[in-house]
Amino acid sequence: MPADLAVIGLGPYGLPLAQAAVAAGIPTIGYATGPEAGSLSPAELRRMRSTGFRPSSDPAQLGRVRTAVICAPTPRGADGELDLGQVEAAARTLAERLRPHTTVILESPVLPGTTEDLLRPILERGSGLRAGRDFHLAYSPSRTDPGSRDHAPAPRVIGGLTSACTESAAAFYGRLTDKVVRARGLREAEAVRLLETNFRHVNIALVNEMAVVCHELGVDLWDVIRCAETKPFGFQAFRPGPGVGGHGVPQDLTGHASRGLRMVELAQQVNERMPHYVVQRAAALLNEHGKSARGARVLLLGVTYKADLADQQGAPAHEIAVRLMELGASVSYHDPHIPAWHVLDRPVPRADSLYEAAAAADLTLLLQPHRTYDLQGLSVKAQLLLDTRGATPTGAAHRL
Repeated sequence: MPADLAVIGLGPYGLPLAQAAVAAGIPTIGYATGPEAGSLSPAELRRMRSTGFRPSSDPAQLGRVRTAVICAPTPRGADGELDLGQVEAAARTLAERLRPHTTVILESPVLPGTTEDLLRPILERGSGLRAGRDFHLAYSPSRTDPGSRDHAPAPRVIGGLTSACTESAAAFYGRLTDKVVRARGLREAEAVRLLETNFRHVNIALVNEMAVVCHELGVDLWDVIRCAETKPFGFQAFRPGPGVGGHGVPQDLTGHASRGLRMVELAQQVNERMPHYVVQRAAALLNEHGKSARGARVLLLGVTYKADLADQQGAPAHEIAVRLMELGASVSYHDPHIPAWHVLDRPVPRADSLYEAAAAADLTLLLQPHRTYDLQGLSVKAQLLLDTRGATPTGAAHRL
């Protein structure tokens, strides 16, 4: 059966799109741009194959579809900028096979102007075709919520090079969701992703700072949030944590605009300090109970960036483990999703029995409250428990 869609990049953006497409009855080719294809379990791959998914390493297949969506990852580089290398490589591969009347959509996180200034020239040079005349070009910010139990498709924002490009992309996404929102153009659609990602990081930074201040003042921040979220307007609840992980990279636009987003820059500084603050709190708790961080047995629970996922992208657990080791602590971990974990190129001991490990540890740090954890039972067994997520019952543990 010929495919209607090619998803280029099967990582955190491409895989959910491919799954949604085959669920909607769209025959789909999945073309990996890197090792991210390994995130498909054999069971998932079998289910997707049975409903029209076909993984392929043959770039010739990209020239046989009506719609091609580039979902290559754009991680932060050493200079803090988004690394567009995989997007460029995907575009060059597609350009050599691009046929007239194809709709090309970029979903990767990028800064405003990238689709037109970077992607368009690569596609036009490699294909000899002209965007907006011979093929459609659009941007749609990926909207995925890994691990969410709500399987309703999110509304999709579309911005095209031309109005015809927008409508062609909208027709495609209309097969996946009931609501398609048309932006004025490419840059507006790209800026939607920028705003959504920065909104998350700025608000998490606010509650992270509140957590530090409220602890100093003897105020229960978790109760404050519980009360504040009853306000039916003008407030959205965010909760503090040991750091901010995930694939969404905040961008303050420094070097890309005459005036950067100063609040985003400050938010990054606040959030990047949280692993250090967690270790400070851990050391203080040990000290209050007559123990030193040096030689203390510390158990880390949940080392992924989000509960109930195996994804460790940007998870603060790594930095927390490093800082604890630097203090001389003996660190072990438990995570039902991570069978082996390395820090500083050394394997971290994995606890086989959660309750026995918590009872033996001088301090247990809850970093990610996976659903499999019995937090009430854990709070009884642990000698000393620091909950960085506010997930334990009130009074059952020390909270961030």
